[in-house]
Amino acid sequence: MTILAKISLIAAVVLPLWNMPLIMRIIQRRSSEDISIWWAIGVWTCLLLMLPHGLVTEEVVFRWFTIVNFVIFSLAASVVIIFHKKR
Repeated sequence: MTILAKISLIAAVVLPLWNMPLIMRIIQRRSSEDISIWWAIGVWTCLLLMLPHGLVTEEVVFRWFTIVNFVIFSLAASVVIIFHKKR
């Protein structure tokens, strides 16, 4: 694996972790009212539709990005839905 591929792989794994501050803020405030449920569901649906190809691809960076992004964003979307107050 080239140095460029290694850097890309690290970035692919780290990038989805930027959802963690959002998750923590929602949990601390006990509210996700400022985040659209439709946005969260829409992004999660797109990630779900990309998942099968990401799992079978030979491209290591794309495979890891797909897996980590799907798992972490599933957590984020779940927290958004759980903490969204009904109006």
